[in-house]
Amino acid sequence: MNLEQANSVYFIGIGGIGMSALARYFVAKGLTVGGYDKTQTDITDALIELGVSIHFEDDVKLVDVAFLDINTTQIIYTPAIPKNHQELNYFTSNGFHVMKRSQVLGEITRQTFCLAVAGTHGKTTTTSILGHLLNACDVEVTAFLGGISENYNSNLILNGTEVTVVEADEFDRSFLTLSPDFACITSMDADHLDIYGDASELIKSFKDFSEKIKPSGKLFVKNGLPIKGITYGIEDDSDYAVKNIKIVNGSYEFDVQTPKELLENFKFNLPGRHNLSNALIALAMSVEYGLPQPQLAKALASYKGVKRRFTYQIKTDNLVYIDDYAHHPEEINAVHQAVREMYPGKQVLAVFQPHLFSRTRDFIDEFAKSLSNFDEIILLDIYPARELPIEGVTSQWLLDKIENNNKKLVQKSELIDVIKTSNAPVILTLGAGDIGEEVKHIKKALSHAS
Repeated sequence: MNLEQANSVYFIGIGGIGMSALARYFVAKGLTVGGYDKTQTDITDALIELGVSIHFEDDVKLVDVAFLDINTTQIIYTPAIPKNHQELNYFTSNGFHVMKRSQVLGEITRQTFCLAVAGTHGKTTTTSILGHLLNACDVEVTAFLGGISENYNSNLILNGTEVTVVEADEFDRSFLTLSPDFACITSMDADHLDIYGDASELIKSFKDFSEKIKPSGKLFVKNGLPIKGITYGIEDDSDYAVKNIKIVNGSYEFDVQTPKELLENFKFNLPGRHNLSNALIALAMSVEYGLPQPQLAKALASYKGVKRRFTYQIKTDNLVYIDDYAHHPEEINAVHQAVREMYPGKQVLAVFQPHLFSRTRDFIDEFAKSLSNFDEIILLDIYPARELPIEGVTSQWLLDKIENNNKKLVQKSELIDVIKTSNAPVILTLGAGDIGEEVKHIKKALSHAS
């Protein structure tokens, strides 16, 4: 059986952001969809509302009978699932058609004009901007997003099947299953060293990805990266460059110099130079695809962002509360730059939940340096995700390295009470773990206190 022959799809790890986008896609195609996840979240609740059957215990007996026909069921799993997972082992050992999420994306995109966004940072925001630009310009596009778009309240944009937009994920070398027509690389900072061992292997993987582009395709790279392609950058000599930047009422206004002409009068509402760079590469790919400036300018101005990417939870004269997914030192630096640019001179409290023991270990000094830039720091314990603890790798170790005496390590149960003792007018929550589940509670508590 191949993917096209399936009439039911079962997801192991369905609550993951990439997995749930695929689940929505197959629901829209009219297939029967179900799955397992270890945690009930807003994402799984939204899927259940769409008619997806989901359970939260690893038990084959809980799998609906609709997914037990080997001839009609496609099994899709995320590499974050442990090797001893009972359901995954059942399907694998009983001859079901089992594929990784990245392999399924590869199959779906192969029959379309595919635009892929790669990079250790900026993938989700760039993908969502690109998907929104194409959709707003009436391109028949399906975009699989690694976050919930504020414009669509979904991680899937579905407006036809002529073009697909996907995140090209370097984790587990997943992006090597893609064969895009256009691709960009936003960054190649060291990450996922638990997979790659060292940064040189990560860079090699990105070079391997660049060779997956179709012979007639185009590669776009952030200026300065060690891979050849169409370059982009901010106020430099790149092939595509942002020029004439102004900040007006908290939004960027700018022009774009292309290899052929100067495109004028763009407006973008997300703060931070990193987000401006993400907007630029989405515009560059759209221009090369053939979309006109007037439509692109209107579409970009209407872009609202991605949840948990510099998302304003509270924005008043007296208090600003922003939530962000930042979980790497360079991402924390980008958030710091953005918040200082938007709120110069104001005291900033950063609440950070480290994500993965291995990442904390590999970048302990960089994390400490990034976090030391804030006026106050609150740390939570490390979110383990797929990992077991590593001896000596703790949030206390990170706290001790932060060169700022205004710092605390707190338990999640104490977090709101500790935040409320701060006088900082700007509060950030940062991290890729379950800190995102605390945001609504923090917002409620701060709204009542203000």
